[in-house]
Amino acid sequence: MTERGHSSLSRGPDHLAMGDSLLHWKGDRLEIDIEEQAIWLGVPFHPPVRGKVVVEPEMWSGQRFALDPAGRHHWRAFAPRSRIRVEMERPGISWSGTGYLDGNHGSEALEDGFADWQWSRAHVGAEAAVLYEGVRRDGSTFASALRFDAHGHGQEEPLPMGAPLPATRWLMGRRTRADRGHARVVGTWEDSPFYARSAVASRLFGREVLAVHESLSLDRFRSPIVQWMLPYKMPRRP
Repeated sequence: MTERGHSSLSRGPDHLAMGDSLLHWKGDRLEIDIEEQAIWLGVPFHPPVRGKVVVEPEMWSGQRFALDPAGRHHWRAFAPRSRIRVEMERPGISWSGTGYLDGNHGSEALEDGFADWQWSRAHVGAEAAVLYEGVRRDGSTFASALRFDAHGHGQEEPLPMGAPLPATRWLMGRRTRADRGHARVVGTWEDSPFYARSAVASRLFGREVLAVHESLSLDRFRSPIVQWMLPYKMPRRP
């Protein structure tokens, strides 16, 4: 991933282009063409990444949810269940499996509205479940457990018990919710000073599930030290 300026952005009703990478709809499926080359001070320092990701929704949801009382931030799970196919040319790997498509939008930066959040998504039989909770910038908290049926309709469920998870190597706090308050980390895919993405096994709504889980500390993200470090992790182009 590369941070880019306004001149590298193009978007329309059915596409979003950033540099040489492109997201576009073909009928009911989303195709993501990836063409990335990390460059630092004008010099490539990592092999190029090139390939395609295809997301085919199995259900659609038109619902959106406000994350704060003032309505500055909204979240929507466009496709709570999807099939996904990854076909990479560089590196030469491919796989297929289950997927998910959501989005956030708002009238202010996320770090201005929130201090922390925890999120997870799991397939529950033919349905899908999403757990969302966090701390707003004013210190208030929010939490919801949503269950999407086979038609994509989401409804609030009683919140399962809190389930603590071990901190990451960067000492990022992680937590989730599960039946009987027990969950375990199966693997951590992304571990950074302010963000972690993990696979978490638990029991949810009476079923054994393997969830994708993320922890985000926006307090850490907005700190001057992390902001100084970011270009070394994700290069910036003018």
